[in-house]
Amino acid sequence: MAAPAAAGPSGRAGPPRQAAPSATGSSRRRVLRRAGPAFLVPTMGGAAMAGSEEGLYSRQLYVLGGGARRLAGARVLVSGLRGTGAQVAAALVLAGTGRVVLHDRGTACTADRAQQGNPGVVTYVGTEDSHGYPFCDGDLVTFSGVEGMTELNNREPIPVRVLDAFKLEIGDTSSFSPYRRGGLVSQVWLPQEHSYEPLRQALVDPKIQATNSKELLRSRSLHAAFQALHAFRGERGHLPRPRVSVDAERVLELARSLGAQQGPLDEDVVRAFASVSAGDLCPMASVLGAMVAQEVLKAITGKFLPLDQWFYFDALECLALEGAERLTEEDCAPRGSRYDGQIAVFGADFQEQLGRQKYFVVGAGAIGCELLKNFAMMGLAAGPGGDLTVTDMDTVALSNLHRQLLYRTADVSKPKSVVAAAAVRRMNPSVRVVAHQNQVGPATELLYGDDFFRRLDGVASALDTLEARAYLESCCLRCHTPLLDSGTEGPRGNVLPMVPSLTEPLRPGDMSRDGTFPLCTLRYFPRTIQHTLQWARDEFEGLFQLPAERVNRFMEDPAFLDQLPAGLEALEVLEQVQGSLRERPRDWQDCLRWARRHWQSCYHDDIAQLLHNCPPEHETSPGVPFWSGDKSCPHPLTFDPDNDTHLEYILAAARLFAQAHKVPPCNDRAAVQAILRNVVLPPFMPQDGLRIPLTEEQEEAQVPVDSGRLAELTQDLVQRRQELIGGEEVQVPLMEPIHFEKDDNIHMDFITAASNLRAENYGIPPADWLTSKRIAGRIVPAIITTTAAVAGLACLEIYKLVWGCRDLSCYRKSNLRLSDCWLLRTHPPPPPTYQYGGQEWSCWDRLEMQAVGADGQEMTVQEVLDWMQRTRGWTVTMLLHGYTMLYDRGGDEETRARQLAQRLSASLEDAGEPRRRELQLTYVCEGEDPEAEDARPPLLCSLP
Repeated sequence: MAAPAAAGPSGRAGPPRQAAPSATGSSRRRVLRRAGPAFLVPTMGGAAMAGSEEGLYSRQLYVLGGGARRLAGARVLVSGLRGTGAQVAAALVLAGTGRVVLHDRGTACTADRAQQGNPGVVTYVGTEDSHGYPFCDGDLVTFSGVEGMTELNNREPIPVRVLDAFKLEIGDTSSFSPYRRGGLVSQVWLPQEHSYEPLRQALVDPKIQATNSKELLRSRSLHAAFQALHAFRGERGHLPRPRVSVDAERVLELARSLGAQQGPLDEDVVRAFASVSAGDLCPMASVLGAMVAQEVLKAITGKFLPLDQWFYFDALECLALEGAERLTEEDCAPRGSRYDGQIAVFGADFQEQLGRQKYFVVGAGAIGCELLKNFAMMGLAAGPGGDLTVTDMDTVALSNLHRQLLYRTADVSKPKSVVAAAAVRRMNPSVRVVAHQNQVGPATELLYGDDFFRRLDGVASALDTLEARAYLESCCLRCHTPLLDSGTEGPRGNVLPMVPSLTEPLRPGDMSRDGTFPLCTLRYFPRTIQHTLQWARDEFEGLFQLPAERVNRFMEDPAFLDQLPAGLEALEVLEQVQGSLRERPRDWQDCLRWARRHWQSCYHDDIAQLLHNCPPEHETSPGVPFWSGDKSCPHPLTFDPDNDTHLEYILAAARLFAQAHKVPPCNDRAAVQAILRNVVLPPFMPQDGLRIPLTEEQEEAQVPVDSGRLAELTQDLVQRRQELIGGEEVQVPLMEPIHFEKDDNIHMDFITAASNLRAENYGIPPADWLTSKRIAGRIVPAIITTTAAVAGLACLEIYKLVWGCRDLSCYRKSNLRLSDCWLLRTHPPPPPTYQYGGQEWSCWDRLEMQAVGADGQEMTVQEVLDWMQRTRGWTVTMLLHGYTMLYDRGGDEETRARQLAQRLSASLEDAGEPRRRELQLTYVCEGEDPEAEDARPPLLCSLP
């Protein structure tokens, strides 16, 4: 985990440092600055006492009382002026002590400028994608890229103490050299050794992993129950029969004999366990199988924290469903069916109900595959009247195969939904499954409209974007359709059930992040490898995609130049087209020379120009360095054809440039190095007066366009186009636009090398190829164990939905962290309520009306307002559908009359909206609380 630095109020950052004494000798300035990605905050101190003492020391008087007035006459000797002594002296002087005598026989040295430095304090900010507190007490960290206080760099990991959300205490830094700027602090994990008791001993004295004492008691009861179950089977030769109380009581007797030596026993848990122990549920197998597999992976890879030593998981809340206690032995007896394991738990009638379900699975990726597999095993939609719809726009990729179990190598490039549906049919031919290849969103509302969602028994979300999940949630909220939302990231996962009128909405979109960075950060002030990778992505698009697209349009469309927008954008486009035409390579050697020139421009000349404008010693104001805080001072690179990163960049850039210009490449590295050694470039000459926008405001500021330059470019390009068309056989399109694809190795070679060179410019630790691919390709880390466990947890909630459970306490929202075998299942919160019109409402409530007038036709707006007045006693002053105004009492008389006479859908048709059978309207009523804008039930109108 890494966190970049951010400037304190002074614009500086780093470990604590005390400036040299001022000219008066009595005032000292302490500057806390960044160590690692951290900064420290400046404070000022002085001993002068003048003017009104009470005005100056009023806040201190509130703390110390009247005795504080005696400070002015006090005399104090401070002996020893290292870090602690200097802090004592500073505090006494600031408090207004009359005389402070300082004593120290030592000689001041450079290291003293690092005080106060014991303990050293680091102020930091997290990266754009970090959440909450990135560090905890005792975490081990390392530092890199720190300038000045270089003793911090490349040290053994240092334990930290968290002072607050932005400060870490890192031990004694008083002997370190003075801090200048820059740095990155990263959390590290050291190997740990774990040992375990043998099974025989662990059975008798179990170490059980639990999150609280209540869960520990339950787990200990299950520990005894499992041993009793084995004893019962040995005694009777079979498992306890489902819902046979005699068998369950015998298991309880056996458990009591074990429980006496292991602590209290929850007898209800043991009875429930025994009554369904002959059952077999696919979702439970998914959860536990995934957790066991994860422990095996930990043992093999040495990654993550292993389980210590027992872990018990149950979903016995499924047996608390209303009516479940009335199930009989006959209800749960085997039928010779593939579902007998499920019937043993929930009964045969419930199995038939499962078969009648109508479900919609949105997404057939990793989670979607696991959900569909479970549905097939459970028999969901496998009976009369049942159906299962799955939609996914994507096709199967090679990288899907290691965690999306429904796909095989032969399925690569085929539609995921079609392949997944076929796999479900093979698993269970009785399941009625239909495959779609559509996105669920505003563009497909005619297909997936309110009627579609209302006919469903439930929706399972297996989407990979928060925006798509939020849209799906809004559809289910509007149509009162149950929704199960699942998500994973690496070893973490979550399941969120949304039950109409019972739970609060999910609202996953509230957590969305756009993942963008300020342009100034990317261009001039990168702090992390994420910044340099995004810069490399932008470079890729700006070098190999946009120029080719624009050149092709310029060559194919004579009106291209006339269609350009005015201003700087037109100038930028024209210069790009001109440059691409001027730099057209004739052969592979030209491509190499172009790549070498571009390397020089990016990693030497641009940096040298930036330092010419803002030298390392540049100050934003007297005493405040420009290159401090979140601005790391860069340095130019010198090209070396024997440097692997330099050569990888040249090779990748030249190959892509050749591809864009349709020139055959060459892969002879030795020949490439020979050509590069003979390339001679002119020495860099800095330009005076060159504008470099260094802030977001300067980036956005409008710069006058050189109209003469614009006209000159236009004329030159018109002439070039005529020469190209008339002078040679032009291959149309002239260039090949290259779109970045994370699975193309050449693309990733360029991104990795470009990013790491940029990182070297700014002293940022580089990233390897695989890490660069994950970040630049925006790949969410994924593993089969997490997706399997999450899908299993989701299907446990489906049992409750199919049962028709209306008891909130039976439902669970789950948060999973397989990295340390942690699972938290809690009750989902109820929906929030609000007061409106003298009544309490929840977010699920709405007013419903059949918008059919006395003539059997669609109601007019006037009739709707009359209905509101008649049924609710509310006088509507404004009526809207989305942003379309249907009625506004504040309008002129003619407009109001026209609005009132119109039928509901007429205004919508005038606004270009498609006709709908149902309209959800919002309104404002007379006398309404102005703050109630978002707290009123919507009006749902059903049209004839």
